[in-house]
Amino acid sequence: MHRRRRTALLLSAAIAAAAPLLTACGSDAHPGAAAVVGDDRITVAQLENRVNEVRAAQRAASKDDSQYQQAVAQTSALTRNTLNGMVLEKVLDQALKDAGVTVTRKEVQQYRSGLETEAGGAEALEAAYLQRYSVAPEQLDESLRSDVEVQKLAAALGADLNSPQGGEVFWKALSAASEKLDVDLNPRYGSWGVDKTSGRVGLLEAKTPWVKEVTGAGSQQSA
Repeated sequence: MHRRRRTALLLSAAIAAAAPLLTACGSDAHPGAAAVVGDDRITVAQLENRVNEVRAAQRAASKDDSQYQQAVAQTSALTRNTLNGMVLEKVLDQALKDAGVTVTRKEVQQYRSGLETEAGGAEALEAAYLQRYSVAPEQLDESLRSDVEVQKLAAALGADLNSPQGGEVFWKALSAASEKLDVDLNPRYGSWGVDKTSGRVGLLEAKTPWVKEVTGAGSQQSA
């Protein structure tokens, strides 16, 4: 995809291959919660709603049931990846706050307009994000906002996201934000923490649209 898009994508492949975590949280202290991030709860119902939106979009985009089942099989880790994204969105928000960075609706609209032009229209962009990143049309604006937030945070940090050094600086900021928020993950979804060698933070083996390996081409989100 466009270089600007690639610049916004960080370290997903690395999360998928992450080593044992230095810290990992999760308990049954918050019934009905998939995760607690600072003062915010991500409920199981909210998580399931996002997953259902993606499944509904995949079904609508499929020619028949066989094609839909293939899409489901290719995104078998959708629930975990979706939760990872929901938590990281809040961690990113904290990192932006810590850095004094803000993103306006106009900036997101301009970013979307540019991508729509490149893709050949709004529907084409929605289809591309659904297929490549498992982002439903209803979730696209939020996903694109994260793209812009990543770009602006990286600029504020002086981090070149196309270099390993820039990725390290970026993840150090997200790791600090994650620690401040004290993420408490429901253990049914796995473990959350910071890799003791790389400093990367996330849900083990999960991927998000705006999180991708920057050292090299990187792999597309497949779940």
